[in-house]
Amino acid sequence: MDLQPLFHQLALQYSSDETIIIRFWKEIEEAYKDPRRQYHNLTHLENLSVELAACKHLIKDWNTVLFAMFYHDVVYNTLKQNNEEKSALMAESRLRSLKVTEDQIQKCKTLILATKIHEEQTDGDINYFTDADLSILGKDWEAYSFYIDQIRKEYAIYIDLLYNPGRKKVLNHFLSMPRIFKTDFFYEKYELEARKNIASELSFYKTSS
Repeated sequence: MDLQPLFHQLALQYSSDETIIIRFWKEIEEAYKDPRRQYHNLTHLENLSVELAACKHLIKDWNTVLFAMFYHDVVYNTLKQNNEEKSALMAESRLRSLKVTEDQIQKCKTLILATKIHEEQTDGDINYFTDADLSILGKDWEAYSFYIDQIRKEYAIYIDLLYNPGRKKVLNHFLSMPRIFKTDFFYEKYELEARKNIASELSFYKTSS
């Protein structure tokens, strides 16, 4: 999916300033094209847009979810723990410039911040969004293995002795959840395969440690 027209059409619903819309898109594009990003890049956004489009009929505030999609990883530094917060602040600034309503701006920030912990929320839109963000976990093993490699490359600055315990903690956190995917739509589509994939990855760390 070509993301630029999608962003352009979305932003035009709030602002007629083509110059600022183009500038904001270039900013997004450059951020996600950072060569240090192996997984959290434009391909991730494209995949996320496909997953969200499949459940668009279940989402109440489509425009805000789309804005959150574009901005949720716009700030991504593997050395920092506040990427979601910074991404949310950037989204707030840019959406305010586009004259997006204050309610939508606040919801966009909430959507972005929800990707930090991926816990179930009372707002269904948030659950669809965070589930879509985790959809890679339930893909076939080939796609999942490629994802593992991409994530490891993003954290290449860390040696295995430091990386592996952190990765295992994340994976065990997912397995400890009653449901990885909070919505029935994504649960039925990806839950079983996700648990198999995560268990398989964990077994690798056990044998290599």
